[in-house]
Amino acid sequence: MRALTITAPGATAFAEIPVPVPKAGEILVQVKRVGYCGSDLATFRGANPLVTLPRIPGHEVSGVVAAHGAGVAATDLPLGTEVLCLPYTSCGQCSACQQGRFNCCRFNQTLGVQRDGAMTEFISLPQEKVVAAPGLSLRDLASVEPLTVGMHAAVRGRVEPGDLVGVFGCGAIGLGAIAGAAARGGVVVAIDIDDGKLALAKRSGASHTINSANQDLHAELQRLSNGHGPRVMIEAVGNPATFRAAVDEVCWAGRVVYIGYTKVPVEYDTKYFVQKEIDIMGSRNATPDDFRAVIDLLRAGKFPMEAFITREVPFSEADQALHAWAAAPAQVTKIQVLVS
Repeated sequence: MRALTITAPGATAFAEIPVPVPKAGEILVQVKRVGYCGSDLATFRGANPLVTLPRIPGHEVSGVVAAHGAGVAATDLPLGTEVLCLPYTSCGQCSACQQGRFNCCRFNQTLGVQRDGAMTEFISLPQEKVVAAPGLSLRDLASVEPLTVGMHAAVRGRVEPGDLVGVFGCGAIGLGAIAGAAARGGVVVAIDIDDGKLALAKRSGASHTINSANQDLHAELQRLSNGHGPRVMIEAVGNPATFRAAVDEVCWAGRVVYIGYTKVPVEYDTKYFVQKEIDIMGSRNATPDDFRAVIDLLRAGKFPMEAFITREVPFSEADQALHAWAAAPAQVTKIQVLVS
């Protein structure tokens, strides 16, 4: 079977690899769609410190059940069932796992990052990592995982009804945070420098938008919050300036959630950490509950999926699509590869 491999920074190649044979407790999935993630782009550019090359990218997966390993009841997920895949592992032993926070397992291995991913024709995964979601299309199923990352950030921020929530960044992950915060009853302010992305943010659940390239961010947030600042600030850009702005703009006794991380150290004036008594939290990956919440969101038709997908390309053009994205990243929200 064919697999697309990132062989070196800026270089890709198709390779022939064996079709995997499902082990006991595993399900063989015929891959139908794979979405490109920002982590895949970083890997292609040689800027992902978690990846060693060569690497098969891809962890936003939908497909159909093709075979069952020993011990898997065929009645649980019959052959041909359309499914999505949970791309993370957990060791069960580290301090995070001991607290039930398996999404941030110290030894997590995500498909396409620490281990080869799903940009290939078949993949075999443990049964518990293969999930059916009747009512969702293959396009939708492959979109669940990226949206769960933003949903998890909204959960981490403890967004409650009526909370004013500022979200920096309206890419794929930021849109998930916007939709997640809105689904929890938050009043969302989307912040970006691209009017097109801000328009998509409105369709994803944002009540207000701020183009920080030509609007006064502080003045607008103060106006929208009656001079207090947002209750929750979610950073989905990974930029030192927005890392600092999240702390500066959040209200006293507010909550800051970081999804992205910067490639360089960030310098803070730490007085607000103490004076405001703010909660500062990281947010990594997603939990099964986050997956269920996004599935419910998509079933309810509360996300503009047709606008979320920038391009759909055949598997034969997966390499070209990655090169084109690297050349013009601002023009892309989500690329999905039609594998089979």
